[in-house]
Amino acid sequence: MTTAPPKHPDELDRRTIIEVMVGLLAALFTAMLSSTIVANALPTIIGDLEGTQSQYTWVVTISLLAMTVSTPIWAKLSDLLNKKILVQIALVTFVVGSVVAGFAHDVPTLLGARALQGLAMGGLTALAQAIIASIIPPRERGRYNGYMGAVMTLATVSGPLVGGVIVDSALGWRWTFFVCVPFAVISLFTLQRYLKLPTLVKDVSVDYAGAVLIAIAASLPLLWVTFAGDAYAWVSMESALFVGGTLVATLAFLFVESRVREPLVPLKVFKDRTTSLAIVASIAVGIGMFGSSVFLGQYLQVARDYSPTEAGVITIPIMLGSLIGTIGSGQLIARRGKWKVFLVSGAALLIGGLGLLGTIDHATPLWQMWIFMTLMGLGLGMLMQNLVLAVQNTVDVTEVGTTSGAVAFFRSLGGTVGVSVLGAILASSVKDKITAGLQQLGVPASQSGGSGTLDLANMPGPVADVVRMAYGDATGEVFLIAAGVAIIALVAVAFIKEVPLRTTLRMEEPVDPEREPTLVG
Repeated sequence: MTTAPPKHPDELDRRTIIEVMVGLLAALFTAMLSSTIVANALPTIIGDLEGTQSQYTWVVTISLLAMTVSTPIWAKLSDLLNKKILVQIALVTFVVGSVVAGFAHDVPTLLGARALQGLAMGGLTALAQAIIASIIPPRERGRYNGYMGAVMTLATVSGPLVGGVIVDSALGWRWTFFVCVPFAVISLFTLQRYLKLPTLVKDVSVDYAGAVLIAIAASLPLLWVTFAGDAYAWVSMESALFVGGTLVATLAFLFVESRVREPLVPLKVFKDRTTSLAIVASIAVGIGMFGSSVFLGQYLQVARDYSPTEAGVITIPIMLGSLIGTIGSGQLIARRGKWKVFLVSGAALLIGGLGLLGTIDHATPLWQMWIFMTLMGLGLGMLMQNLVLAVQNTVDVTEVGTTSGAVAFFRSLGGTVGVSVLGAILASSVKDKITAGLQQLGVPASQSGGSGTLDLANMPGPVADVVRMAYGDATGEVFLIAAGVAIIALVAVAFIKEVPLRTTLRMEEPVDPEREPTLVG
């Protein structure tokens, strides 16, 4: 009995797809793990390098920012150049950034290396989705997207645990960067051996102006919320300049994108109802995904006095919930072809989990928190990759990189801005609670070492207790705000129209023989 030939010359056999998936999953695991592995290691890293509280935040933010602004650039290039070459460039860049970060002896060097890592992370995230969409039809893609989403979620939520274990071991914090290198090398060799992809467009035109403008438009708000309330007031001339600059850069970007031949983010993608609504929902997913790892890790270590390893173990329910949500929904979508029900259910679970986490304080029982984390994890798992799947089903394989990149960009942007804004809100709330607590003790606020310090070991016992209670009670407020944002995601996915998943890579069979793609090995 012979097997049926592929429906299209672009399509690969199942064995080759599995081999390619191994390389892609290793790349994705590397990218996402590096974004959160430093969460529980940061107090040790910043202390060892004698950094400041502002630099503490930027070790996380700068990599997310670089990933955010570079994602649509990589995505657009994937529609113009060969995806295999691009993903290899991203992997090599990541290895270089990780090695430099591991050997850094001051914070500026570390921040530069983290920015390099972020650029590569943007490429790995965008290109992995584009490559999968280039070799697997949408109807079968749900299963593979489930695997990809599981790996991304596993890496994201397990990062703090892995980082905590490394810091508490004899290896030291530098291995939080070195540990990612082997996965990148495995991915590089696997993809070189098995991946063969067509270069679909040969007339390359890169939107350099759009790349610069989108970087400015995404960076200015982050710089604003980082320094507002500290270096200058929220309502001030400096704030007006940041906001005004963001608006000008955004308008200029929209103007450029409407004029250039090959726009970085084609404005036509926003005309599609499914894509526009998926982008709105992805912002909330980014806030939940990145915010949970950063703020829960800080809550458990500062407010509850757990070690980095213990904090990572306690957050395992998020990982388990995410795995169940993403793999389970992916399998069911592949079998039944229905996907909207998982978007709506996922958004509802995300709201419930974040809302319940909004009730925590410095004394919340762990068993209750585990329930809340599991609900949030299930919601993230059902939403993350299925939003990408819904969008990919609406476009041809020649445009899948750009549209997938748009969703990934706004998910990363949501996480980056979310961490910055929620972090600013948390810092303000902690400062007020510490001041009030010290007043009740009759202790001057200066004896707390400042509202931003985490050096609890060198504080007097009663003062340290005030600081712990302040962080414990303020963290719930952050998750409550995130739950409010998640409501917007529920409304967005509720209005997405479910379209049956097609069984072909292309919207239509190619009719122009001159544009028939050639494989690059």
